[in-house]
Amino acid sequence: MAHEVRAVVARKKGAPVSVETVLVPDPGPGEALVQVQACGVCHTDLHYREGGIGDEFPFLLGHEAAGVVESVGEGVTEVAPGDFVVLNWRAVCGTCRSCRKGKPWYCFATHNATQSMTLTGGTSRTKSGGGSELTPALGIGAFAEKTLVAAGQCTKVDPTASAAAAGLLGCGVMAGFGAAVHTGGVGRGDSIAVIGCGGVGMAAIAGAKVAGAGRIIAVDVDERKLKRAEEFGATDTVHSGRTDAVEAIRSLTGGFGADVVVDAVGRPETYRQAFYARDLAGTAVLVGVPTPELTVELPLLDVFGRGGALKSSWYGDCLPSRDFPALIDLYLQGRFDLDGFVSETIALDEVESAFDRMHRGEVLRSVVVL
Repeated sequence: MAHEVRAVVARKKGAPVSVETVLVPDPGPGEALVQVQACGVCHTDLHYREGGIGDEFPFLLGHEAAGVVESVGEGVTEVAPGDFVVLNWRAVCGTCRSCRKGKPWYCFATHNATQSMTLTGGTSRTKSGGGSELTPALGIGAFAEKTLVAAGQCTKVDPTASAAAAGLLGCGVMAGFGAAVHTGGVGRGDSIAVIGCGGVGMAAIAGAKVAGAGRIIAVDVDERKLKRAEEFGATDTVHSGRTDAVEAIRSLTGGFGADVVVDAVGRPETYRQAFYARDLAGTAVLVGVPTPELTVELPLLDVFGRGGALKSSWYGDCLPSRDFPALIDLYLQGRFDLDGFVSETIALDEVESAFDRMHRGEVLRSVVVL
């Protein structure tokens, strides 16, 4: 039978979101029905609302979520009813060429639930996008009292963790942490600069601290964010609206540049900063998501002559089954401050106003608590 739940829906491009009644089916083979306890408000949800990630409206928003498995479909063995889980948007297949190479974090065939969640009043979608079938954000759709996902999108973690904090591993925190630690490979005694101190950049700073980096340089144009970055472990801050970020990073690293530079913004100017602010043979990591029209131009001789690595970080190159439980353990040990990312807790009908606060840089994360 279908479950009627309240959920946040973006009906058309640029329009304010609304709380609607949504039908969520019982799980089929390989699927899980999850009672959502908390879900973070991420920039990606705003990109969906603005039409920046496809035009398959209406969208069921929300994806940084934690909750409890209510029921599972046929063949599901990885989770069971009653399990406390963090949801992820890259359920690995286990059989593609990347998985067979032992690199499942690069899985080329990630999957979601096959059944659709719908608005009440029908099950089909018109060509104009006006039908009732919903497109869940990143295959999750967790601004809802319950959601349907592929069972592989559920990662069981310690149930003593706060749902509001744990759910943030589902996207932004994991992306930033992994960009520094997995993709960038920052280690004990290394130097790292993080350009852009929103939620993802702040997680990269926190990850570098956990990894034992010696110098952690936070770069932003917002003084409030730089102050916050110090709380998460930044040893130095650079206000790039007042000084040349590349020269400042070099000055703080003996004139050489940082071992790792993370671009958590995703613009041509910040990527060039990351490229030139790294040491010779250093690593530049792009984790900020660019918009489709952006391009970057670099002298090819500089690309050759500076050596090192230019990497893109997909979801922090994470493997949820490995990384989510490990980071929850660090959180419960007091070594990784997930609670610090939760700026406020809100209700479902406050998501639209949370977008405004996020856009103004007033919060790291607003978290919907159900």
